[in-house]
Amino acid sequence: MSETNSSSGYFNCGMPYNKYGTGPKTLIIFQGLVFENKPLSSMMSTQFTKMYGGLENDYTIYVVNRKPGMAEGMTMTDIANEYADMVREEFGGPMDVLGISTGGSLVQHFAADHPELVRKLVIHSAAHTLNEKAKQGQMLVAKLARQKKWWKAYATLMGVSLPERGLKKALLKSFYGFIALFGGMIFGKPKQHPFDVAVTIEAEDTHAFKGRLHEITAPTLLIAGAKDPFYSPELFRETAAGIPDCKLLLYPNMAHPAMGREFKVELAAFLK
Repeated sequence: MSETNSSSGYFNCGMPYNKYGTGPKTLIIFQGLVFENKPLSSMMSTQFTKMYGGLENDYTIYVVNRKPGMAEGMTMTDIANEYADMVREEFGGPMDVLGISTGGSLVQHFAADHPELVRKLVIHSAAHTLNEKAKQGQMLVAKLARQKKWWKAYATLMGVSLPERGLKKALLKSFYGFIALFGGMIFGKPKQHPFDVAVTIEAEDTHAFKGRLHEITAPTLLIAGAKDPFYSPELFRETAAGIPDCKLLLYPNMAHPAMGREFKVELAAFLK
């Protein structure tokens, strides 16, 4: 995707977005976890254009974040309802919808509660719940965010991605520690609404959607990596099995999120 075809802003409802591509169809991407609810930084925006490159001729793509100033105690259902209100106001629907990571948790609620707004659904590196290690790690991030200990919060979130032991863990720990120093550039350093990330994490901590997966009626693609530290192959398989019309693509050597050439080809083929 060319940067000249990209823009960012806020919808009338206040939800921030980044826009890419010039295609006639619309793809709405539910953003993953970030520390500030605003349009993506140029660094993160570039990563999205690379990850979903190849769709820009067929689609106009909106990467949509949560509305800033989230109310305490919001649930995933509450957040998904705000996305539904935005889609109705801005686009009408139905349309193609993709959720990545935390956004992948949200789209399950969205698709089940608002089936009339979904043509095809993509769950990108997410499942019906997080694994226990990821839950504990994210809740610690939320606690640190409420204390405004941003460097520790960035480092903790990245630490969830570390392998359990060995040389790789030692090397990655040093690398992630370095990256955490620049976490504000990657994740955003909250100013006006510093607790939005905590509200989002606390909502996702209660995400346990296994019993409702059968309510998702749209044709669905679940695409993920078997080495994803936030989930597990079993969780991905359970999620795909619970959705009536779901295709699972589980790449054995990919982590979080799944990406690459094969990913792009399979995604484009499914959305056609």
